Amino acid sequence: MSHRLPSTTPTGQAPSALSVWATAQSSPAAQRKGHYSPESTAHPAKMLPAVAAHAIAHYTQPGDLVLDPMCGIGTTLVEALHLGRRAIGVEYEPHWVKVTQTNLDLAHHTSATAGRVVHGDARQLATLLPADLHGQVALVVTSPPYGPSTHGQVSTGTAGVHKHHHRYGNTLDRGNLANIGHHRLLAGFTRILTHAAVFLRPGGHVAVTLRPWREHSELIDLPSHILTCGRQAGLIPTERCVALLARVAETDLVARGSFFQRDFIRKQRDAGLPLHLIAHEDVLIFTKPQNSLSSGKPKPLQSEPRCSLASLSESDNWVRGEPVDVAA
Repeated sequence: MSHRLPSTTPTGQAPSALSVWATAQSSPAAQRKGHYSPESTAHPAKMLPAVAAHAIAHYTQPGDLVLDPMCGIGTTLVEALHLGRRAIGVEYEPHWVKVTQTNLDLAHHTSATAGRVVHGDARQLATLLPADLHGQVALVVTSPPYGPSTHGQVSTGTAGVHKHHHRYGNTLDRGNLANIGHHRLLAGFTRILTHAAVFLRPGGHVAVTLRPWREHSELIDLPSHILTCGRQAGLIPTERCVALLARVAETDLVARGSFFQRDFIRKQRDAGLPLHLIAHEDVLIFTKPQNSLSSGKPKPLQSEPRCSLASLSESDNWVRGEPVDVAA
C-alpha cells in the first residue's frame, strides 16, 4: 500500500513526488521469519524486508537485475529473488558476506533466479563487478551506514541491561564508512553512487533509505545531504518517499520503536529535549537520465561533497545458489 502526495518543492531543487509506504504492518521479526538465518539478527542496522520489497516491486519487472552495493545481511538481494528478480550485492565486512550467502541459499529453495554477494569496498564498485554488467541494473536499493543511530540487541542480568551487537565490525577500521565522520561518509557515498550509476541502465532507479539523526542534540539532516550526493553522481532526484516504521491503526500510528529508541527518547525528554519516536524512514528515489552515455568508467570525483555536516544471468557459473530491526 502506498499513498502518493503532491510535492510543493520547486522542480529541479528536490524530488517532485512523495509516497507513503505502509511497510511496517507486521513486525520486523515477522517479516524475516523463515527467510533469514538466525545469525542475521546480530546485524546492527538491518533494512526492513518490506521496504526493499516495495521498492523492487514498484520500480522493476520480473527478471530485472537489482544491486545493493552495501548489502549487510542481503535483505535487498533476498527480497529481489523472492520477487523473481536477479540480484547482486557488495558487502565490506567478511562476516556479513557469509551471512548474506546463507540467506541467498535459503532464498534459492523458493526462487528460480540467481543472486550473488561479493566481498569488497563499494567505493571500488567498478573493480568488483563484471564490466559486462555496465548499463544492466534496473534498480539500486541501499542505505548508508550511519553508525551513530544503530541499535543492536539487549539482554538483562544481575548487572542490569547490557547492549550488544550495536556496532559495525572493528571500530578502529577507518576503511569502514560506519566508523568515519559524516563529511567522509558523504564523500564515500557520493563515490558509491557515481560507480553504481555506471551499472544502472538509462531510466533505471536508485532507492536510498535513510533518516536524520542527532549528535549532541543537533539534528543531522542526512536526507538533504544525500540528495546532494545523488546530484553530484549525475542522478536526478525524482521522489522523496516515506517508509513507515509504525503500524497504521484505525486512528493513529502504532510505533515499533526498539528498547534503545525508547530509552534514548525518555532520557532526552528528562533532559528537556522534546523528542519523539521515529515512525518512518525517508526513501530518496533517483533516476539515471535516459540520454546518459556511459564510457564504462565512472568519472573521477573532482572534490568531496561540501556539506554541513561475467554477467549475472541464471546460467552464470560464478553465481552460487541463492535467500530484526532497522537503524534508528
